[in-house]
Amino acid sequence: MKQLLATAAAVIALPLGAAADSHARELPPLVMQPNAERVTFEHIDALNACDWDRLMAQYPEEVLIILPNGVWVEGRSAIGDVFAGFCTPREDGGFIGATFIAEKVKTVGDTVNVSWRVEADWLAEPYKGADAYVTRDGLMYVQVTTFDPGAMVFAE
Repeated sequence: MKQLLATAAAVIALPLGAAADSHARELPPLVMQPNAERVTFEHIDALNACDWDRLMAQYPEEVLIILPNGVWVEGRSAIGDVFAGFCTPREDGGFIGATFIAEKVKTVGDTVNVSWRVEADWLAEPYKGADAYVTRDGLMYVQVTTFDPGAMVFAE
């Protein structure tokens, strides 16, 4: 599991020191949303706010995020580590200040597919990608993402 977490952190360029800090944090209670779209847009809003508690309130224990290159991160604790690193200042390798903007959305059953762009003062140009969010019972169970910081063009 530690190897998987290290691989996932390397793939999305998060500081492992910040990621390890989430083990000390208590996971918040789950907060169910009324439908798949609300789950998705709560996720995007919490991501834009870098609100770790709101992000983690969506993920049941059996959650899975599939990252580029086929890297899997499974379980609330491991995903909490990833988002703890994500929700740090840019100078520490995190993404505070990034804004994810949904460009196209298509819902099929309880799966919401989103093409998005990221804008930030520290990006030289917007970065585009897509996610598929598989929801059930008002929670996020699987996320497949193209998010790859290595493909971002950072301002100098």
